[in-house]
Amino acid sequence: MDLVKLKTILDAEYSKELPISFIESDPVQIPRSFSLKQDIEITAFWTAMLAWGQRKTIIDKSKALFNLMDNAPYEFIMSHNPKDLERFAQWKHRTFQYTDTLYFIHFFKEYYQNHDTLEAAFLVDGQFEAKMSISQFHELFFASPLAPHRTKKHVATPARNSACKRINLFLKWMVRQDSKSGDMGIFNSIRTCQLKLPLDVHVLHSAKALGMIHAEKTNWKLVETLSNILLDIDPNDPIKYDYSLFNLSKSR
Repeated sequence: MDLVKLKTILDAEYSKELPISFIESDPVQIPRSFSLKQDIEITAFWTAMLAWGQRKTIIDKSKALFNLMDNAPYEFIMSHNPKDLERFAQWKHRTFQYTDTLYFIHFFKEYYQNHDTLEAAFLVDGQFEAKMSISQFHELFFASPLAPHRTKKHVATPARNSACKRINLFLKWMVRQDSKSGDMGIFNSIRTCQLKLPLDVHVLHSAKALGMIHAEKTNWKLVETLSNILLDIDPNDPIKYDYSLFNLSKSR
């Protein structure tokens, strides 16, 4: 399909009125319920990392997790004592378990002792380039000698040719500002044109149906291919079409 026709289809889908209930049924509601920047970053990242399975379950599990932090995750992480961590022993989401929770808390405490924003972790010499920056973030996240090997499966990296769907979803939430999809736009050093598509099976199916790709499996190379096609269509904000592709999959 030529780019002009593809743009017409994607723009038409994007311009549709979004149901008011969309954000209420989407995991983005979790970080949107906080006002402190660090709380937004922590809950957005963690919720995105938990984003597999049914959206209602993701929302319920995320709410339960942050309730255990007294709905003040930054304050809890920075000031908890070892006994406070026992409260997480019974919380889990699919394969994300107690060990993973403890390490996430450890990472955030170590990180925020030296930084005011998680955005800095994605900048290489002050710049963002998706593959390099996400790979660097992964190395930073697991730099601690306390990092459990099992937790690495929950934070992807392009260095292993992963599609990095959940990391790209987190960055989309943080970089774009869009009342339609709930994106919050609190990162200032990353441009919307630098984002990559949060590629899941729904988006993959739509992209195939539109003739954009013919691949069967998601990986980083495919993410770059699709993102570049969208960049040709909209050089300023290509990942807004994530909404279009997702919505088209639901209408088929």
